[in-house]
Amino acid sequence: MPLTDQTRVLARQIIARYPQSRSALLPMLHLVQAEDGYVSPAGIALCAEELGLTTAEVAAVATFYTMYKRRPIGDYHVGVCTNTLCAVLGGDTIFSTLKDHLGVGNDETTPDGKVTLEHIECNAACDYAPVLTVNWEFFDNQTVESATELVDRLRAGDLPLPTRGAALVTWREAERILAGFPDGRADEGPSAGPATLVGLQLARERGDSAPPPDTSGPSSGPQSTEGGGYGAAGGPSGHDAPTPTAPADPAHPATPTAADNSDDNSGRASKGE
Repeated sequence: MPLTDQTRVLARQIIARYPQSRSALLPMLHLVQAEDGYVSPAGIALCAEELGLTTAEVAAVATFYTMYKRRPIGDYHVGVCTNTLCAVLGGDTIFSTLKDHLGVGNDETTPDGKVTLEHIECNAACDYAPVLTVNWEFFDNQTVESATELVDRLRAGDLPLPTRGAALVTWREAERILAGFPDGRADEGPSAGPATLVGLQLARERGDSAPPPDTSGPSSGPQSTEGGGYGAAGGPSGHDAPTPTAPADPAHPATPTAADNSDDNSGRASKGE
């Protein structure tokens, strides 16, 4: 469908946030998806016009990142992590089961337009594996049964609450948020769970704390082992000490000089090259 004048107004609001206009391209592509449900040809043209880019430059970005879709997406994008840990703990089985249950393949949408299924790479939620996301909100510690129930509820309009984060919205509404127009609901749910916070809890129980920052200023070489320096008790490991390097020798520069290039070119000329 054609983008509206209001879309262009919002695009210009995004551009105004950045000192270099082309830096606005990524959120602008999310805005296009919020309007059209995918990165449409009209959306590519709008981004190119507003940013002074070619459509080829815009399309190059849109095809590089997997969060940008080149065909319409359902109301709910279900991403099943099939990266190493999630796969080993059941992600592959969950994905295979959902394909059969929904009657779709990877990156395909159910006939009712409700669910698009995709296997995705690591979501940085390995401590809750296996995970899946719905419009980028987390559903942790999934099983075949819970994942199947989840997609059934999505298709029925009975939206479950994510394990962490805000309540579910549609794909287009989520894309509008990613474009930089928040709906004010980001803190509705917890942002971290027990598995994420267990390290902090153990530190509190043991009375551990991070070492204070070094405020003595920059050093020109490896720190002394005195006073908590590299290799000292309470200091960083000696293996982390910077490796001393030889001082620069102007007589033997690391890169060719202009004179070297001139001599090389003269040699080529004398050989008729």
